[in-house]
Amino acid sequence: MTKVFNHDSTLGEIVATFPKAGSIFKAHKIDYCCGGDRTLAEATAADDATSGALLEEINTEYNSYLKEAQKEVDWTTAPLSDLVTYVVNTHHAYLQKTLPILGELTTKILRVHGPNHADTLGPLHRNFHLFKMDLEQHMIKEEASLFPLVIEFEKTGDVDVLARLLSNIDELEAEHTEAGDLLKTMRAITNDYDVPADACGTYSYTFQKLAEVEEDMFRHVHLENNVMFPRLQAIGEHELVSRSLI
Repeated sequence: MTKVFNHDSTLGEIVATFPKAGSIFKAHKIDYCCGGDRTLAEATAADDATSGALLEEINTEYNSYLKEAQKEVDWTTAPLSDLVTYVVNTHHAYLQKTLPILGELTTKILRVHGPNHADTLGPLHRNFHLFKMDLEQHMIKEEASLFPLVIEFEKTGDVDVLARLLSNIDELEAEHTEAGDLLKTMRAITNDYDVPADACGTYSYTFQKLAEVEEDMFRHVHLENNVMFPRLQAIGEHELVSRSLI
């Protein structure tokens, strides 16, 4: 077996090269989107046995993936405008459809089951609606301000446009972290979305959809934090070097 990744590989690099690794990290409750700049060793520092087994699992799965030649789009090299279109049409579209539905569902189960599960459903309702509001504002900001600049820069190569892009990245990453923290809080509140014995079908469905949103958000934020933004920053660094040589 050809080993590709090692303990010094960052989580973001691993998932950028091998998207399926995101599901492996999620199964081990390792945050690879907002925590994508950590090495595998740093992410598993508390357990050497887990670190070795996880690395072996990722390399085994990746080698199988290569043999089957079932490659997805390589977003580390595809046009940035294509990546923007993919994020908007896939992840933003999904959230714009799903968040309002979950807003109604979390309110409904609070109304019906709140008296018996106040410690879970009250905090869940508050945290979800904060998450929903923050994400809706965040997506508007990206679609109205950031993403058009990405497309404009790719067309024109205008370094002033690139500078405006780069000035927004820290703020957007901070907002991703806030959203990730709210997802972690909701998972903790619900004990990993464990459905109580007296739950109705709507209660179970709500928890299922919340876990689905979390999964989608991991892939979504990864593409921005660990692929799109680093690519833009690398271009920016190259432009600075080029200017200094003139």
